[in-house]
Amino acid sequence: MNAPQKTASKTAAKPAAKRAPPKSARRRSREAAVQGLYQWLLTGEDIGAITALGREQEGYAKLDVKHYDALLGGCVNEAADLDAILSRHVDRKTTELSPIEHAILMIGAYELKHCIDIPYKVAINEAVELAKSFGGTDGHKYVNGVLDRAAVDLRPVEVAAKR
Repeated sequence: MNAPQKTASKTAAKPAAKRAPPKSARRRSREAAVQGLYQWLLTGEDIGAITALGREQEGYAKLDVKHYDALLGGCVNEAADLDAILSRHVDRKTTELSPIEHAILMIGAYELKHCIDIPYKVAINEAVELAKSFGGTDGHKYVNGVLDRAAVDLRPVEVAAKR
């Protein structure tokens, strides 16, 4: 008599769900800066009060505080200049943009202008990721296009070297 054959189990082990990599301190600082800029764009509230409120939020200790302060303060202090840069590449007045996309574009333009240690493609990609998280359905495509064109103005040598 033959030994009974073992049948293979039909329930194969499912692969573990992929986890997103943990957010970097810089990414967290950008997210917090978007929220602060959004508040400033909507209310015109004093940036000091907005910054103080941001410092009270859960997760503040995980931010790159120096980058957060530079982004939030820099974007507010240079809002007119950043809007002038962006206005050459948007299809309407910056005041008519969604406040979220406006804030994200300001951060992207600020990083392109001032954060030379961040490659221009990284600055654009980070803004696109912010738009995917906080913006409208296709807002990330708009942000990508505007900042890609702004990069040519703000970092012409770096852009030319990559193309």
